[in-house]
Amino acid sequence: MTTRISRRGLHKRSLGIVATAAAVVALSMAGTGAANAADRVSYADSVPSWATSANDAGAAPTDATLEGEIYLPLRDQKGAEALAKAVSSPVNLAFRKSLSPSQWINRFSPTKADSDAIVSFLKTAGLTITAVPASRQYVVFRGTAEQLGSIFGTSLHSFNFAGKQLIAPTSAPTLPASVGTKVSGVSIEQSRTLTKPDSIQQGDLGASGEPQVSRKSVAAAPVVATPCSHYTGEHVVTVPPSYNGQTQYSTFNCGYTPSQLRSAYGLSDLNKKGVNGSGQTVAIIDAYASPSILKDVNTYSAANGEPGLTNSSYQQLVPKPSEFTDQELCQYPSGWQGEQTLDVESVHGIAPGARILYVGGTNCGGGLDVAMSKILDNKLATIVSNSYGNLGEAVPADVIQGEVNLQLQAAGEGIGLYFSSGDNGDEAANLGYASPDFPASSPWVTSVGGTSMGIDKNGKMTFETGWGDTVDQIVKDASGNLTYVEPLPGSRFVGGAGGGTSAVFSQPDYQKNAVPAALANGHRVSPDVAALADPYTGFQIGIRPIIDDDTLETGDFINETYGGTSLASPIVAAQIAIVQQQTHTSIGFANPTLYGIKRVLPSSFRDVLPQNPTQAVAYTSATSGNSYLVSFDQDTSLKTAKGYDSVTGLGGVSFNLLSLVASGRH
Repeated sequence: MTTRISRRGLHKRSLGIVATAAAVVALSMAGTGAANAADRVSYADSVPSWATSANDAGAAPTDATLEGEIYLPLRDQKGAEALAKAVSSPVNLAFRKSLSPSQWINRFSPTKADSDAIVSFLKTAGLTITAVPASRQYVVFRGTAEQLGSIFGTSLHSFNFAGKQLIAPTSAPTLPASVGTKVSGVSIEQSRTLTKPDSIQQGDLGASGEPQVSRKSVAAAPVVATPCSHYTGEHVVTVPPSYNGQTQYSTFNCGYTPSQLRSAYGLSDLNKKGVNGSGQTVAIIDAYASPSILKDVNTYSAANGEPGLTNSSYQQLVPKPSEFTDQELCQYPSGWQGEQTLDVESVHGIAPGARILYVGGTNCGGGLDVAMSKILDNKLATIVSNSYGNLGEAVPADVIQGEVNLQLQAAGEGIGLYFSSGDNGDEAANLGYASPDFPASSPWVTSVGGTSMGIDKNGKMTFETGWGDTVDQIVKDASGNLTYVEPLPGSRFVGGAGGGTSAVFSQPDYQKNAVPAALANGHRVSPDVAALADPYTGFQIGIRPIIDDDTLETGDFINETYGGTSLASPIVAAQIAIVQQQTHTSIGFANPTLYGIKRVLPSSFRDVLPQNPTQAVAYTSATSGNSYLVSFDQDTSLKTAKGYDSVTGLGGVSFNLLSLVASGRH
């Protein structure tokens, strides 16, 4: 499988002559005078698509400090891709014969001399180096907008995009040929600060005038009282006639417990036998770090009759709070705390015997790359759950290629990367066009979509359908009768699995003849598999929320219910850990085997289909007191269907399916 970007090859750089005096950049180089930068390498693919004149809000403040990242090319790009494909394909003689980190680095990474030259150039130019990984694939640095504009031969402006003002270059960054020929890409823009956790708290109804959920209830008297249900059908209420005239619906879920999820996924008996992820490490990457995570998990576990975490079963590599950067752009530590808690508690809930390694980034940009490299460069785990994503694929092509090279390293070392597919459906409401989210759209990761799931009082799955929630408010008409504000399902979309057809990546070999041609149109389609993600059939967590982002002071312990594909990704990762324990294998990059199994044993997948009648629950907002019917499987333009679909991929995961993946059956 060859990674291709549709616009242009990423490794072709123009070495041009800048003819005008305006393009001559004065570089402050120690021991030299002003450097004539006539011969420079240009990086046109480093300018984000949203950096247009229509979005231009003027010059960035000269003293604005921002992060930059320089990417170095692999010494053998095609060889790295060939290795990643060979060790991941069950029909290849090299299947699962991966390299160690040192072997991969020695064979494919940029040379130390090239990396040192770039670091020296940046330091001499007055920039602060914040990270260089052992793989030497990139250099992360910081400087002011004025510094970066001067050094990279461009101007930095603020641009209006996605409701924010982000800084980006107005023209292609350039570098002197002496270092530029050693560089494959440059990032001096803020698109990656749009990277966000793919989690949704139950009750977060977003826009359209509904107050977002508060931890303090201020609800008015509802037209329909809807106490939450601990299992499907515990509380049933009457609503206006809906699908097929149905008027009786279960209320929304209080939040499933670990034992309920293990039961629904068929893991309870295995857990009792000690098949619980023991001997396996699941790594989790997010930005920042919760100050109360271990205490929160153990309080939560004790309340649910689960084993706690210890200093040996939970470890973390996290920056000091003083090293946190770009907090406002990245939604602050408090904005990521719920994500980390959800990830850790769901992995521990599904696979209580697994060791968890949490690696936190200094921010939601280059900090996440550094966190990933810490794992890959030392092979600290063979399973990595990543519950975050960019806004669509609105990231410069050079940045995407830099990320792909890290993914190639993971595959070549036999490490499986699992990424949440997103929580905003096709992203059309945010971007104006349909797009899957990157990194989940990459052909070198396993993209995890989402489902809505019912679990009965005996722990059995009663239904599973695609996650896509649309709400319709229930009100009383002039006669006092209950009615809906709009025809069902309503027009207010409040969250659904991301996915769809990539505009960046060509179709990988493993998806050919497995994904409908009309859907793929020659491109990568995501997600690949799916698990529980709906917050209204969601997972309960326990947390002491951060109440002050400056001091990281936390409040009292509370329970909250979360969903999002941020829940689905760690659920899949935890099940991979259980399967690896049971089968004594390391799966690595799973996609080629998953799709191979689909071709020869399609019945091994639990196909997630549209339900007839449509599944729904009744919900009353804790803040406004408004009552709603929440209809499932209404995921924007993304639709569930028989076989592969762009909401749930190949279908729901199960222990039996993943055991086939572990055995390499094709």
